[in-house]
Amino acid sequence: QEAYGLNQTVTAEFGRNCLIARRLIERGVRFVQLYSGGGHLEDTWDAHESVEKNHGKHGAEIDQPIGALLTDLEERGLLEETLIFWGGEFGRMPFSEGVNKPGRNHNPYGFSVWFAGGGVKGGMAYGETDELGFAAVTNRVHVHDLHATILHLMGMDHTRLTYFHQGRDDRLTDVYGNVIQEILA
Repeated sequence: QEAYGLNQTVTAEFGRNCLIARRLIERGVRFVQLYSGGGHLEDTWDAHESVEKNHGKHGAEIDQPIGALLTDLEERGLLEETLIFWGGEFGRMPFSEGVNKPGRNHNPYGFSVWFAGGGVKGGMAYGETDELGFAAVTNRVHVHDLHATILHLMGMDHTRLTYFHQGRDDRLTDVYGNVIQEILA
C-alpha cells in the first residue's frame, strides 16, 4: 500500500484506484478503466489558467501510483497480458492563451499517450512534433489508428468489428484505421 502512495494525501486517492485495478486484474477482470482529475470540475487536467501548477499537481497525484501499478503487475507476471494505455483527448498548445494567462488551450495536432505491457514494445517513442511542439510531423497517428491498435492488442480484428448504421456497415476505425505495427512487441 505504501508503494501506491496510500500513506500520502497527494497520492492516496489515485493510489487506491490503482491498487483496486491491480486486484481486479488479478481476479480476471478483463477491462478496467481509471480516471484522473475529473472529480473536481474547477481543478481538472483542463489547464486554461495555470498549466505548470495544474499539471504539476495532477502529475504528482498519479506518478507514484502508476509506477507502483506497473511494477506490481510485472512482479506478479500480469503485465505481459495486461495492456496499459494512458492518454487524454487532446494535448496543450505550446504557447500561452494570452497576456497574463499562463494557461494553454487545447491542442488536437500534437500530444502524447503511452502504452505499457500487453503486446507493445517498451522503452521506445513513436512519432515527433515540430520544433515548437505544436503538431505531429513524423509517424503521425490518427485516432482511428490508435483504436485499431488497441483493438488488435485486445485480440480483435478492427476490420470485422462493424455495426449497421444509416443503410451501411460502419466500423469504429472507419475505412482507413491501421494497426501501428512499429510499436508491437
